[in-house]
Amino acid sequence: MAVLDIRDVSKTFGSVHAVQRFNLTVADGELVCLLGPSGSGKSTLLRMIGGFETASGGQITIDGEHVTRIPPEKRPTGMVFQSHALWTHMNVFRNLAFGLKLRRLPRDEIRRRVEAVLDQVGLAGYGQRMTHQLSGGQQQRVALARSLVLEPKILLLDEPFASLDQHLRERLREEVRDLQQRLGITTLFVTHGQDEALALADRIVVMRDGRTEQIDPPDMVYRAPATPFVAGFIGSMNLIDGAVQNGAFHHAGFTLAVPVADGPAILAVRPEALDIVQASAAGAAHVHRVTDFGAHAIVDIELGDGVRLKSQVPDARLWKAGMAIDLQPRAFAVYRDDVAIHRADRA
Repeated sequence: MAVLDIRDVSKTFGSVHAVQRFNLTVADGELVCLLGPSGSGKSTLLRMIGGFETASGGQITIDGEHVTRIPPEKRPTGMVFQSHALWTHMNVFRNLAFGLKLRRLPRDEIRRRVEAVLDQVGLAGYGQRMTHQLSGGQQQRVALARSLVLEPKILLLDEPFASLDQHLRERLREEVRDLQQRLGITTLFVTHGQDEALALADRIVVMRDGRTEQIDPPDMVYRAPATPFVAGFIGSMNLIDGAVQNGAFHHAGFTLAVPVADGPAILAVRPEALDIVQASAAGAAHVHRVTDFGAHAIVDIELGDGVRLKSQVPDARLWKAGMAIDLQPRAFAVYRDDVAIHRADRA
């Protein structure tokens, strides 16, 4: 069992608040992704958990043991960095064995554990290779194996695939997820890639300016974003500033019935939930551009005041630039004061 508990953890660098009173419990065997733009505090938080940064306040416990002030080498954590951080003068075996030698384990035990973890990450027989003889993907597997060989309670991954090409990144994240589930190791994964978070996580923590915007399973973060920031950060989203008056949202001739009180509002609707129909006369919107992706097409829409929206449609051939259209959102959310005040999902 390995439960990570973070309570009111903060980190300041001079006058900059990198992380502000952060709270999270990661359950045994759970994989949680910290997701956010650059500067949101996610890597700083991970480094505090690993002991590579000292928290300015709050506490971190692993299985009830306080580790907030314990140095990294004495914490039951293993960290994989974006840069691999492999020793180039050592072969793969020695890279993995180094930490075990520091623990003064018997030679036979070191060999058994190194060979076992190389097999787990798909590098059986690679022990005598020098690290510069490996591909980028193989080097990242070695970095992962070097953490796993120490049998940590908590695995920390800091954007480990950021330097890899898209195809390799997708393949490795699937392998990491399979390995994590097979080992049942509690894992915290930092990324700024929304696709990566949606594909990997049991839960996603969306961070902004050192604070938590939302903590939920991937489907909830995508389908029910808690704030306009989350709505705009996860996936493609149309965000329209407007106002509600007499039970309808208004923006540049586009209106939509919404049962909320009058006042300013932001309408959020995903491209796949924004249906369009050809208007019989000049309407509030027209087609600006159509991009055909084969399996679907994206119609770029321009409203009367120049605001651009996107609609995902099954057939590009039905739509031409300049065509007048009406908008028919099937699913949408309305936000006010950074809070969702209404959601609708129409069949």
